[in-house]
Amino acid sequence: MNKSFFLLPLAGLLLFFLFLNPIIAQAQAPVPPLPMELMFGNERMDYQLVMKRNFTSTSKFSVLAIAVFSENYGKGKKLGDSVVIPFQVNYALGKSGFSLAAGGEANSVAGFGTTVGLTHSKATKEILAISVLSYQLSSAQNVKFFGLYEYKPSLNEKWSIYSRLQLTYNQGMAEGFHNRSFLYLRAGLKKGPVGFGLGANFDAYGPNKVARENYGVFTRWEF
Repeated sequence: MNKSFFLLPLAGLLLFFLFLNPIIAQAQAPVPPLPMELMFGNERMDYQLVMKRNFTSTSKFSVLAIAVFSENYGKGKKLGDSVVIPFQVNYALGKSGFSLAAGGEANSVAGFGTTVGLTHSKATKEILAISVLSYQLSSAQNVKFFGLYEYKPSLNEKWSIYSRLQLTYNQGMAEGFHNRSFLYLRAGLKKGPVGFGLGANFDAYGPNKVARENYGVFTRWEF
């Protein structure tokens, strides 16, 4: 895989976020944080950026975008190297937490695809829960579930626990086999916008669910 192939879209997405964030944030108070995370594991480095914003404080429309970049340390290891950038525009269905979603996903392995789906989200000081069920409008007819769940209880005025469970499962309905799944776990501490701790990634690829594991330490910032 050509490293510049996935670094360029990643840089482009970062510039897009930097441009879009102030525009959307002008109509919101308080503004949700923009978390960025790096994990240095025994097999590879993983990067993630998550953006969730309402268009305005009263708008039913919001945007959810995630940039995930992974690269193995060993040059001969290709499985696991990837850039995945799902993004979607949500339309809130009342105050239930459910939203209709439409968007797409740029994937360095599978290419680009458009999606429709249903999202549920809940955010408090201690809890963030995002669940997305989506369907890809392509010949593969992929059905995908994505979940991101954080728990951040306070220890004192400055410190809090940081924990996260993040998972996805992608099933190709046309061929009837598993495409991609993962389970990411994080446990650590958080002080203000900075967090750190231990992480474990469990990935599975293709119909045979070829497994790849990555264990290490992570650090994260909330901008």
